[in-house]
Amino acid sequence: MRATNHGPAATTGGEIEVRRGVPAGAEEQVAALYWEAFGRKLGPGLGPPDAGRAFLARHLHRDRGVVALRGHRVVAVAGFQLDGRALTGGGARDVLSAYGPLRGLPRLAVLALFERTPAAGELVMDGIAVAADQRGHGIGSLLLREVAAVAAEAGCRRVRLDVIDVNPRARALYERHGFTATRTHRTPYLRRLMGFDAVTTMHRAVTTADSAAAQEER
Repeated sequence: MRATNHGPAATTGGEIEVRRGVPAGAEEQVAALYWEAFGRKLGPGLGPPDAGRAFLARHLHRDRGVVALRGHRVVAVAGFQLDGRALTGGGARDVLSAYGPLRGLPRLAVLALFERTPAAGELVMDGIAVAADQRGHGIGSLLLREVAAVAAEAGCRRVRLDVIDVNPRARALYERHGFTATRTHRTPYLRRLMGFDAVTTMHRAVTTADSAAAQEER
């Protein structure tokens, strides 16, 4: 895991440190942040909340995330998928083991809706989760810059992510950092189940500035 010195961030409770990789022992903190941010979407596949958080913590790939730390507390996380591995892991066998065949099979069908395969030269982001008391202080921007540096270091040409229609604040953040919408997939059948009915895919090219940032951190 690599710590990155982005300088102090004006947040509640002190300076923020951005680090690549989830620190050992912080899996439950990251799972709680992910569930707070994406629980409505993940609930049909991994709920109830206690079970979902436990599943996420148990199957995290710690090297596929960038975190923001305040002291020993993880206050934000950005997950990404690269080389076939994402921050949130756990395959079909794990789901069936955790929930049983009867309850597990329908969950697999729901979770399949979230599967995204990166194209060649592409890093796929899973989203950013920031603790409620730390929002509005630029932490999401710090994480996005670090993820872009990760993509550059891995030789990727672009970063890709999906944003749902009921999260305009996240979309505005991504647009400020150079992401542009490429297509919107309408899913009205998911409104009642997951709370949204459109998903927009956004792309951002990896730039020379990202490559320079990656070189500085080596």
